[in-house]
Amino acid sequence: MDDDTDTREFIAFLLEQYGANVTAVTSANEALANLAQSLPDILLSDIGMPEVDGCMFMRHLRTLPAEQGGQIRAMPTAVNYALTAYAGEMNAQQVLKAGFTKHISKPVEPSELVDAIANLIAE
Repeated sequence: MDDDTDTREFIAFLLEQYGANVTAVTSANEALANLAQSLPDILLSDIGMPEVDGCMFMRHLRTLPAEQGGQIRAMPTAVNYALTAYAGEMNAQQVLKAGFTKHISKPVEPSELVDAIANLIAE
C-alpha cells in the first residue's frame, strides 16, 4: 500500500521479478477491501498515507478477526513490513508498536528490500 504511484509500481514490479503475486493498492480502504477477498502472505505498507496512515491502518487491522487479516503476523509465511520515509528511532518504535514486524526507510535499495523480506520469511 503506497499512495505514491511510482513507488507502488516499482515495488510491485520488483517483487514480481522474484515471483511474487502482488496486489498494489493506494489506500487503507482499498487494502481492507482487498483483504476481504484474499489474505496476503506479505503486507507492505507506507506509513505517510493521506486520510488513514499506515500505523492507523495496522492498528485497525489488528482489531479484525484472523480470517479478515487481524492475525496476518501469526501465519507461517506472513510478514508485515513498514516502509516509511519518516526515518529515525522514534518512528521505528511507533511502527513497531502499531503492529508492524520491521521498519525500513525509503528510499530503499531493491536488494535490501528483497533480502529483508526473504529473511523475515525464513524466520
